[in-house]
Amino acid sequence: MEKTVIGRFDKADFPALHLNDIAIKIDTGAYTSSIHCENIREENDLLLCTFLDEEHPLYNGKEFSFKDYDIVFVRSSNGIIQKRYQVESTIKIFNKVYKISLSLSSRQEMRFPVLIGRKFLTKKFIVDTQLTDVSFNLKQNENKNPIQE
Repeated sequence: MEKTVIGRFDKADFPALHLNDIAIKIDTGAYTSSIHCENIREENDLLLCTFLDEEHPLYNGKEFSFKDYDIVFVRSSNGIIQKRYQVESTIKIFNKVYKISLSLSSRQEMRFPVLIGRKFLTKKFIVDTQLTDVSFNLKQNENKNPIQE
């Protein structure tokens, strides 16, 4: 399988969550991918949380509910192990839709609402840290240049 070159950050769609053009940070130091949520709780056999992204007023504060979820233990870069909820979703990047596992985390201090880790990147992408918004720019150019007959 040929690998696609991705930059250090980009924007992606999450079709299953109905989120578009969400800023993502590519982090080869992280194994798992995560999405910034708060008020994460279990109620009536559902996992509920609130998505946080100040750059997107339409999505900031959007409530999600998940029927299927797991509990995982994630070790942070400083060695602390955290219990987190993990959900399965989809991500659309470079005009392809992939399955992705996302742990739900409170990332108030982080600039990007989504972190993409090695588990997702492996066998699909090569990271070039000099590049940014490669997939998003490709998407924008495709929208500007419709196919002409």
